[in-house]
Amino acid sequence: MLQVQNVFKSYTTAQGPLAVLRGVDLQLAQGESLALMGESGSGKSTLLHLVAGLDKVDDGRIDVNGQRLDRMSESQLANWRRTEIGLVFQQFNLIGSLKVEDNLAFQARLAGRYDPVWQAQLTERLGLGDLLKRYPEQLSGGQQQRVAIGRALASRPGLLLADEPTGNLDENTSDEVLQLLLDLLDDSPTSLLMVTHSARVAERLSRKVVLHFGRLAPQGAS
Repeated sequence: MLQVQNVFKSYTTAQGPLAVLRGVDLQLAQGESLALMGESGSGKSTLLHLVAGLDKVDDGRIDVNGQRLDRMSESQLANWRRTEIGLVFQQFNLIGSLKVEDNLAFQARLAGRYDPVWQAQLTERLGLGDLLKRYPEQLSGGQQQRVAIGRALASRPGLLLADEPTGNLDENTSDEVLQLLLDLLDDSPTSLLMVTHSARVAERLSRKVVLHFGRLAPQGAS
C-alpha cells in the first residue's frame, strides 16, 4: 500500500539548510496500522505531509498503492488527495457552517464516492445519529473527532493519515475514539499511518516505528 524509499527533505532557514529527513525507508501493508513516534522536531509531521502529497521530497520516492507521488503535478496531487486518502488532524478541522451530516459527507462528495448506506453505517457506529443536525460548535471535542473520523472514512480511502488525532482529548475520550477508529478499520482494507506522542496509543496499533534525528528506527510489533 505505502512504500517510502530513501526519502530526504530539508528546509531553508536563515542559518542555512535544515535537514529534517535523512534517508527514511518505510513500508505499510494493506489493512495494517502503524504508529509513527519520535520527539518534537524529529520529522514526523514532515513525513506525514510528504505521504499526503502536501509537500515534495528532495530525494527518494513515495509510492501509494502503485502511484508515485513525486512524479505528479500539483493538480494531479490535489485530485489524488480528494479520492485516495483520508486525513484526520488533532484540531478536527470541521467546517463550522455545515451541520454534522454535511461534514460527514463532505469528503465523499468531493471524491464522487458518496454512499448513503455507508454513511448511515458510519453514523450509527460512531454514535452520531442524534447529532446530525447540530453544528461543530455544539459538539464536545470527542464528538467532533468522531465526525472527523467519519468524514475521512466516508470515501473509503485506501490510506488514512492521522496526525495526533487524540492529542486534544482526555484519556477516557481518547481511548473511546481510538477504539471506534480501530473497529472501523478492522472492517475495511484501509491502512493507517498515525503520528502520535502517546505510547498508550501506539501500543494499540499493529506496529510502531520511531523517528530520531531524521532517521527511522523500527521498534517491533505491538
